Amino acid sequence: MIKKLSFFISILVFGSAFAQKDKEQLQKQNAELKKQISSLNATLNQTKQESKLSVAYLNAVNQKLTLREKVYNNTQKEKRFIEDDIYKRQLEINKNNRELAVLRKNYSEILVKAYKTKGVQNKVTFILSSKNLGEALKRIEYLKRYSEYQDQKAAEITNKATQIKKNIALKKKSVSEKDNLLLSQKKELTTIEIEKKQKQDLLNEFKKNEAKLTVELKQKQSQSKELERQIRIIIAEEIRIAKAKEEAERKAEAERKRLAEIAAKKEKERIDAENRAKLAAAEAERKKAELELKKANELALKKADDEKKLAESNKAAEKKAAAEKATRDAEERAKAANDKLTAAKANEAAITKKKEDAKDEAEKKIMKSYDLAPTVGSNFADNKGRMSFPVERGTVTHRFGRQPHPVFKNIVEENTGIKIAVSPGTKARCVFPGVVSTIQVINGSRTVFVKHGNYFTIYSNLASTFVKANQQVSAGTPIGEIGSDFDESITLDFQIWNGDKPVDPLGWVSY
Repeated sequence: MIKKLSFFISILVFGSAFAQKDKEQLQKQNAELKKQISSLNATLNQTKQESKLSVAYLNAVNQKLTLREKVYNNTQKEKRFIEDDIYKRQLEINKNNRELAVLRKNYSEILVKAYKTKGVQNKVTFILSSKNLGEALKRIEYLKRYSEYQDQKAAEITNKATQIKKNIALKKKSVSEKDNLLLSQKKELTTIEIEKKQKQDLLNEFKKNEAKLTVELKQKQSQSKELERQIRIIIAEEIRIAKAKEEAERKAEAERKRLAEIAAKKEKERIDAENRAKLAAAEAERKKAELELKKANELALKKADDEKKLAESNKAAEKKAAAEKATRDAEERAKAANDKLTAAKANEAAITKKKEDAKDEAEKKIMKSYDLAPTVGSNFADNKGRMSFPVERGTVTHRFGRQPHPVFKNIVEENTGIKIAVSPGTKARCVFPGVVSTIQVINGSRTVFVKHGNYFTIYSNLASTFVKANQQVSAGTPIGEIGSDFDESITLDFQIWNGDKPVDPLGWVSY
């Protein structure tokens, strides 16, 4: 039974290391969540009384309540970890107490036995009564080990008692930690209940002002439709101008290309004429080398044949030596002729390559002079999902497409972009390099259009702007300061259009 219990405790101890890590992770998460709650509280405290009946304010309240509930749930998990630790410590204390009782019992028996041997005098008698020296030495070693055994058992009792005290202290610490956590939980629950009531009061306030807010919402929807209509007109005009410009550039490029091809052809003909004499000379030199190689090879074959015949006819030794020398000379001439031919071919190839390189270089130079060098296109589409958010910090209150109103379920909104609630003084920033194509005043606020090839990013509801038309902008360039919406909340209306079609910005920017 004791063995099974020990095994169970060892499993608990092994699992406690992982539990401790999980507990630390929960504490870290709660610290971060509380930081976010503090930031939201600061934002809500800054909000004007008039803007409390806004979706942005309601979203902030909802977000804060969600964070509070996450903190509470994490605290519940942390409490379970502490309770497991208390249970594990109690099991260890019980086990240590049982082991200590056994150690004390054994030690008592040792002391009784030692007492019965009547101390040092009996030990001396025990040694002196040995039959011989060898037996005496064995008895001395026995008594020494017995004494060490007594000391060891006494030390085990002391260590076990110390371990029990340590576990009791750890258990008390965990109990105290649990009490503090329960107190914190109680406060969290009270705060959650208060904030739930605040949320319900806010919803009741919305319902109470439903008629007024519905009128304002419908007015805002009309303004949004007007904004969309004007955006479509502006983008259509931008596309028309871009197409006309593209067509004009295409025609101009075709003409430049035609003139460049004529100029390149003339330059190539000049290079061909300039190199014609060189190539003719190189070709003649090659043919001459080929003829010399042919004659040298024929002579080498003839000399080799003569040498063979002399060897067969057993002529005098001096004639044979002369024939061998003639053969070697013929072979050397053939080798020299072959080297000369190789050099002639290399020279001819080098002249040809130099001529072709000169023609290619001349063509590139002419094409560049006619502004026909290749250009780099926009890579806006390649960066989908990786672009920066249009504000440093903000909350999306209205999403793209057809969306039900968060309070008035009978009202459905049709959004061509997203709305982002921010704190006063926040600046909109460009999400990708491009060119400011136009700045318009629509519905009393400023709207900036930035062109990125076939794509547009649109920043609406700006109180002021920091850029000009035709200005080159980079990712992060401040576009303008964001203004207040109809409900007094500070809101950026951000849109992305692919040609004449709006797309969901949240699929393009990182949020």
